[in-house]
Amino acid sequence: MALWLLLTCMGMAQAQTRAWLDRESISLGETVILNIETDQSGQPDYGPLRAEFDLSRQNTNRQMQMSNGTVSSSALFSVALSPRRNGELQIPALRVGNAQTAPLRLVVAQAPLATRDSNALAFVETTVDDTQPYVQQTVGVVVRLYFATQLASGELVLDTPAGASLQRVGEDATSTRDIGGRRYNVVERRFMLVPERSGALQVPGARFSGQGVGGFFDDFLGRDSGQLSARAPDQTLQVRAVPANASQPWLPLKSLQLRYTTAPNSARTGEAANIVVEATATGVTKAQFPDLPVPSLGDAAQVFAEPPQYDESFVGGSPQLKLTRRYSVVPQQTGPLTVPGIRLGWWDVRAGQAQVTALPDLQLQVEQGSGGVQPPPVAQAAVGSPALKGTDLALAAAGQRDWLWPALAVGFALLWLVTLIWGLSRRRDAPVRERRPGVSGTTGTAAPAYSQADLRRALDAGGLDEVVQILAAMAGVRDLDAVLARLGDAGQRQALERMQRARWAGQGDVSQARAQLREAFRAGPRWRDAGKVAEKPLLDPLYPGQS
Repeated sequence: MALWLLLTCMGMAQAQTRAWLDRESISLGETVILNIETDQSGQPDYGPLRAEFDLSRQNTNRQMQMSNGTVSSSALFSVALSPRRNGELQIPALRVGNAQTAPLRLVVAQAPLATRDSNALAFVETTVDDTQPYVQQTVGVVVRLYFATQLASGELVLDTPAGASLQRVGEDATSTRDIGGRRYNVVERRFMLVPERSGALQVPGARFSGQGVGGFFDDFLGRDSGQLSARAPDQTLQVRAVPANASQPWLPLKSLQLRYTTAPNSARTGEAANIVVEATATGVTKAQFPDLPVPSLGDAAQVFAEPPQYDESFVGGSPQLKLTRRYSVVPQQTGPLTVPGIRLGWWDVRAGQAQVTALPDLQLQVEQGSGGVQPPPVAQAAVGSPALKGTDLALAAAGQRDWLWPALAVGFALLWLVTLIWGLSRRRDAPVRERRPGVSGTTGTAAPAYSQADLRRALDAGGLDEVVQILAAMAGVRDLDAVLARLGDAGQRQALERMQRARWAGQGDVSQARAQLREAFRAGPRWRDAGKVAEKPLLDPLYPGQS
């Protein structure tokens, strides 16, 4: 008898928790309301629903009743379900507290695709800018939602296809259009799609589900006339493999233009002449575009490059990148100076062939700068005195040298003595400061000081030439070969050499070389004899800049 009473109570408890759908069949793109009524105190576990449905509009309504001195409570839960596929779907049993609902059945039919010719209240269009892209080519995707009614809520979704990456770009653009005699509001959303492998790529159509603003009687009678749904047709892209004759690094583009925005025709020794280059590429993002190279002028001039400035936009359904980089050229000698123009190899996806875009060389006429070394003055006779010729001129010059050099020697001796006394007095007052290893001593021109933070910033966002420039300054040397000689870690030397091969010899991927370089220098450069700290000499050098 006790067992029978227990089973009866359990059956009554189960009977007080039930679930039902407001409809048993819908079309794909529509939503159905799942209702759960229970006397349990917990919340329903909607986790099993997420495998087949998108959930939205979750509501809870709780009531309390008193009868014959007994208080009872009940709750009504509702959730909107959007099926992800058509066919016969199973609503699994859901647990609410200690109770469980019964499974339900839902039939989802394939909805007819609404187009601009169907005069529907809402429809969706998906367009791609290239149906036959190459691997790693950036494809512009534009999704447009058209709706001819006021929306209370809505969701526009574009799923990421298998075998590709998808990234949303910018903010939604809104407008209005007249189609078939009906005024539509238009929401335009832009994406960038990058295929990761060759072959057929299935791009699912974008889908929309929303709720229009219904009238008073629709709300009062519980009608669902304000519900809207639309879906664009699927598209199949034929992704082409990287051609065998393509240059490295692989750079698939629709177009590439290079131009000088600042191009001088003259310069002065020891002074910076600024050159500004602008690159405009269609069909690429900032992450895919390589750094603009830094011209090499050997001993004729030094070239310093600033970090590039980027401007990304969406033009005509395709991504467009504008890159601007400034170079400072400091000539070391007078005369004509040729600055070689920048050259970039890329693949024309429209023509299906390799291309090279190059800037013309710049011809600079370098004059003597105010801070440079002036040529020695030509000996001239004093005004008002007779001119000296032949042997007289030689004797006069010899006479000047007879007293000039002793006077200079005496002056330098006095200067050395004063410097010695000043250095000894300063040594007693202040402790000797340690010099960082790898940094050169005092020179005639102060070199820029860089920290580990500057190197980390250049490795993350700067150009590879900037990384070399910072390492050279930290090591107190001038070029990459000297940096390699100063490095004491084999892994760091290999990372730099791999980067050079990837950039200039086309051996390897630049992005991978950058990643290896970032990892190798994560803890900073490790120089040879880094543990030895150079001792400060007793006196500062008498002739700065000379060893």
